[in-house]
Amino acid sequence: MSTESPLPAAPSALRLEPVTPKNIDAALELKVRPDQERFVSPVVKSLAEAYAHGETAWPRLVYDGDRPVGFVMAFFDVTFYPDRPGDLPRSGLWRLNIAAGTQGRGYGRFAVEQVAAEIRRRGGSRVTVTYVPGEDGPEPFYARLGFRPTGELSGDQTVAELDLS
Repeated sequence: MSTESPLPAAPSALRLEPVTPKNIDAALELKVRPDQERFVSPVVKSLAEAYAHGETAWPRLVYDGDRPVGFVMAFFDVTFYPDRPGDLPRSGLWRLNIAAGTQGRGYGRFAVEQVAAEIRRRGGSRVTVTYVPGEDGPEPFYARLGFRPTGELSGDQTVAELDLS
């Protein structure tokens, strides 16, 4: 078993912070590039889903110093469905929005690594993500981080996983 993390360590200026009344406006202002809008829901929808799903959702702002540069939301599923053999509890990346003008600087990689670290902290051994396939979509990004498609679909989205063991 390798002790290396599949994702690199993050620079010290980067951090995740919970969404609070003090930073919610900054969260709502984060926008991906217009050509990416068909691949990811806006932050406002993510925050509504986080509210509706309670403790299952883990919404965070990605900061570089004092500047918010992205939004990530993880999910932690503690449910096991005995009537669906092979369906293990899943935790993973629910949403990743990196602001249009800040992409390509490692913020997305950092956010995914932090989600992976939180899943490990909670006893998980894999990270699940779903994404809309298509030209200019996020599939190459996730593949570079080690995510592999499972062969499953969630609606019209591809399911991929990253093994943390």
